[in-house]
Amino acid sequence: MTTTDQTAPALPAHVASPVEPLPNQLLTALGQHRMATTGQLQALLRPTARRQTVNTPLNKLRHQGLVDYTVLPRSRGMRAWYLTSDGARMVKDFPALRGRPTYPITSTTAASLKTPHTLTVLRTHLAFVADARERGDEHGFLDWTPEVFHSLGDGEKFIADALLHYTLTGPAQRTKLRAFVEVDRTTMSSERLASKLIGYARLWSYEPQPVGRQRSRQPILRGPAWLRWYPVFPRLLFVLTGGSRQVLHNRISDLQAMVAQHPLVATMARTVPLGAAVLDDIETQGPTGEVWTPLNEAQPRSWTEL
Repeated sequence: MTTTDQTAPALPAHVASPVEPLPNQLLTALGQHRMATTGQLQALLRPTARRQTVNTPLNKLRHQGLVDYTVLPRSRGMRAWYLTSDGARMVKDFPALRGRPTYPITSTTAASLKTPHTLTVLRTHLAFVADARERGDEHGFLDWTPEVFHSLGDGEKFIADALLHYTLTGPAQRTKLRAFVEVDRTTMSSERLASKLIGYARLWSYEPQPVGRQRSRQPILRGPAWLRWYPVFPRLLFVLTGGSRQVLHNRISDLQAMVAQHPLVATMARTVPLGAAVLDDIETQGPTGEVWTPLNEAQPRSWTEL
């Protein structure tokens, strides 16, 4: 007869389990997200614990040569942690990371070059994590995959900043949502940002052509290539930061113009939800707040209602 411990109810799927050793979770999180500050790791894995709960095992992992850090400029000593080559070799066979390239960072100089964008992408993820915890939805630290590659044929690849998996949990049903996320820090031209919509439209419409003889027993998947990975094409979310409110609104307007003017993007927009929001608004009002501007309309709404 199996008994259950009534004093320790099962944790929701979006809360990191305390059963798995925290050092393993820290290595997994760094393998998944490439880089994170101590505070970000605390928010992901132990949001109610003291900072020292996370800092102590991080320092032990550093002494073991598995992780290292770079100090962020003008931050009063804030550390951004990443896997060393030894750490990357260790985690590549972790079940949660199997098949995912770990890309170790080999020097503090290399780390400093990657830091601004990587930490901003993770900052976006943390807003979704906090909102999911408050709402009782499911979105944990492994439900956000940075740097997702997809082929466009002829050796060309398209890279999304992140892929989000999210489960809305209601009293009568569970709704699984997926989204490609592009995080813009205003470091590229507005035109170049808007042109990313063309890349997504190409991915949405791309159908690989059979090459040579097909094996008789090999099933042939007809239709767009993305059907190999997704039951429906993920919605597209553009998250903007790094500029004045007017600059960011102008960039959203340029995204809307691309949807209106480019025929392939316009066709995609008829079936794929597209939205853009300012990161500060996402953090203050939550991603499910009415902070997202649909790229084919004007009325703000939640990302789940695009």
